This record gives sequence, structure tokens and C-alpha cells, in this order.
Amino acid sequence: MSNPEHQLKDGLDTDSDYVLAEQIGFLLRRAHQRATSIFQGVFESESLTPQQFAVLAKLFEVGEVTQNKLGRLVDMDPATLQGVIQRLQQKGLVSRTQDPLHKRRLKMQLTSAGREQVQRCFDLGKSVSELTLRPLDQPQRRDLVRLLKMITHHES
Repeated sequence: MSNPEHQLKDGLDTDSDYVLAEQIGFLLRRAHQRATSIFQGVFESESLTPQQFAVLAKLFEVGEVTQNKLGRLVDMDPATLQGVIQRLQQKGLVSRTQDPLHKRRLKMQLTSAGREQVQRCFDLGKSVSELTLRPLDQPQRRDLVRLLKMITHHES
């Protein structure tokens, strides 16, 4: 028989080992919300979303790249990436050109304004990481990043 304290008023039994606040998906979503909120506060003056900054930072890192490859590098689906690229183009931060060898293939690169903005933003990006990880000491930070990399790089 279940504990009467675990019964809802409609008679459903809630005596279970499942506690939402202890589930990895719930915790990751909460951590993501925290990181996004911190990002928005730190990057407010730059008018960039986390996805836009990721695209700029990756283009800075790899140089000219096809739109398809860029999507894989920043782990964005084509529709989301398309919208991010369009907004970055409107801001004059990214240019898109046709590959002369493959007319249907588009190549992406930073404009000079995009290169300048992303270089200015690298310290802001480091601040976001620092503020997000502030509750942890250095060994915990290293462990968390290592474990998240293991989860995100695991092939199903």
C-alpha cells in the first residue's frame, strides 16, 4: 500500500522514484536557461543571439566554408542556420557567395565588420562562461566541461 502523503486529491498514487528536479534533461534545460540569460545580459550591447555569435566565432575559426558544413560545425539545422545567416547578412557581418565549381553550393565568410565584431566579442564570450560556471571551483569546472563533451560527442 502506498503512503497516503503521496496521493493526489483525485486519488492518483504519486509514490514514485521519479523526481523531476533530479532528471538530467530537466537539469540541462535549467542550466541552458541560466547560460542563455547570462549571455543576453553580457551581449546586450552587441545585439547578437547565442546562435549568431556561434556562427561568427566558427567562421572566424575556420574561414570560408560551405553553408552545409557550417551547419554541421555549429550543430544547427538548415532552417535555423538559414535564418541566422540572413540576419547576420542584414547586419553586414557575413557574406554568402556561390561556389564557382558547384553552382548550388553556397560559401560563407565573415565580412571585415563581422571579423571586427567577433574579435571584440571573444572576451564577452569568456565572461559568459565565467559567470555561468561561477558556482563551481576550477576542478568542478574542468569536470563539467569534460563530461558535457563526452555526452555531446557520443554517437548513438
